[in-house]
Amino acid sequence: MLKMIRAGMYTSVQDGGREGLRRSAISRCGALDKPSLTIANLLVGNDANAAALEITLGQVDIAFERDCWFALTGAACEATVDGRPVWVGWRTAAKAGQHLVLKNPQYGIRSYLAVAGGIDVPVVLGSRSTDLKVGIGGLEGRRLQDGDRLKLGKASREFSGPQGVRQLPIGNRIRALPGPEYHEFDSASQASFWRSPWQLSAQSNRMGYRLQGQPLVRTTDREMLSHGLLPGVVQVPHSGQPIVLMNDAQTTGGYPRIASIIEADMYQLAQIPLGQPIHFVPCSLEEALKARADRQRYLDQLAWRLNDDN
Repeated sequence: MLKMIRAGMYTSVQDGGREGLRRSAISRCGALDKPSLTIANLLVGNDANAAALEITLGQVDIAFERDCWFALTGAACEATVDGRPVWVGWRTAAKAGQHLVLKNPQYGIRSYLAVAGGIDVPVVLGSRSTDLKVGIGGLEGRRLQDGDRLKLGKASREFSGPQGVRQLPIGNRIRALPGPEYHEFDSASQASFWRSPWQLSAQSNRMGYRLQGQPLVRTTDREMLSHGLLPGVVQVPHSGQPIVLMNDAQTTGGYPRIASIIEADMYQLAQIPLGQPIHFVPCSLEEALKARADRQRYLDQLAWRLNDDN
């Protein structure tokens, strides 16, 4: 088992998320930086979408109550096991009674801790991911607290030693496609969306990233009917300050959609801290599809190599 000695600011159980349930108003949830979840799981022999811990802004102390292999990915975070440095992007052994301690990240904000065998919490609607809105998944449908204990599944293999891999780069230039209502915004707002830096509001969370910058102005007062929404959609409410929908967002809404973040760059957006500027870069559909295919190719090759090496 794992015991949360200090659970940190926002730590939850997340996996690959819930798919195919949006028609029932069930959000995807799951890891915001999915490539980091995948890499951590592959390092310890888990299924790519197995449940792990998503740790926001570090500051955790986790006790291992059995011998195990674990991997830490995502944010560049100073980490130690009983004072011994642990490298991000590496598979590492832990003994029963040892403590993993994470400090504040130097870069990025979300770390992923995968343990061989996965986090063994109940499956709800096809996923172990925590959905705070509905109160399902994870541990009792909530974020983790000091003193919580988490069961671990049975490891699928043994390892001969530590191993590290390259993580995907993290940057603040986020590619996006123009949205269905893009042309309802005046030319100055269209230019501002692409050319001006945006900042994350402190009110941002797993439901939506609220952006601060020059307000965007529509050229029409047309009322919109509710429409389906997906993570990555950039809505513009009456304030003119955009909101990027994240994994826990609602499934329908009626605000105009100026853009949509490409799937391949959502993991980078999930790692941007408060105060760091965000720059949106226009992208074609062909470029978006190629970026997604390139990323998946790297992860597939990584899975093959790790399986072959072990």
